[in-house]
Amino acid sequence: MTDSFDDPPPTPPAERASFPDGVRFAFGTLTVLPARITRWDRPAARTGMACAPLAGLVVGVLAAAPGALLLLLGGGPLLAAAVTVAVPAALTRGLHLDGLADTADGLGSAKPADEALRIMKKSDIGPFGVIALVIVMLVQTAALSELYADSWVRGALAAVVAAVTARLAMTLASREGVPPARPEGLGAAVAGVVPRPAAAALAALVTVAAAAAALPTGVPAAARSAAAVLAALLAAEVLLRRCVRRFDGVTGDVFGALAEVAATTALIVLALG
Repeated sequence: MTDSFDDPPPTPPAERASFPDGVRFAFGTLTVLPARITRWDRPAARTGMACAPLAGLVVGVLAAAPGALLLLLGGGPLLAAAVTVAVPAALTRGLHLDGLADTADGLGSAKPADEALRIMKKSDIGPFGVIALVIVMLVQTAALSELYADSWVRGALAAVVAAVTARLAMTLASREGVPPARPEGLGAAVAGVVPRPAAAALAALVTVAAAAAALPTGVPAAARSAAAVLAALLAAEVLLRRCVRRFDGVTGDVFGALAEVAATTALIVLALG
């Protein structure tokens, strides 16, 4: 088992990362949007992973805008949904989807942890990865298509909620006590950096914000939006625990898989009713 960060040493005040450092870390590692990372250390990673939902908010808005516009211009809900799903993939260079595929191959390999991690590092995608990608992309597009068919507001809001929740799942996976599977890579850089109280507070804040954003469309919609966030975080937590047991920790691929599973789950719940 790799070393855990259950009790990280306190960071001296002079070494604490500023909020701008954290924002640049979040956008620089989780998106392709222009953001020059000024610090690559654990204090910056701590602030950066706490800012991950903010990066998700920007990605979600950029994904929802063309989908809603296409619908308003007379395009069909399926077209709007397909474009909305494509934008986050483009804004991350497909890294989260690649992480999903690699994680699926690692979990499906039935190999010991070291061999499974080597499989995940390969550039090719195996059958488990292909199946995972097809299912996730199909379900996301189908759910968004139903939402856009109801109204452009509901579809756009769902895209934003799903994107924010996907990055929130990454924040929670970076909490204290979650070990890295490797001594290098993104997983090692961010594993165990976020204090548990901060992670819980961010989860509560995003849940309340999602409900508040949907409240103008009705109380049932607000409740469904909050339920979508909670269900997505639960699904991501189940996957996280499975990966920690299977790989002895987390990797950058696991973070990508958590994001895609959380986004998909949120969209499924939002499409219900």
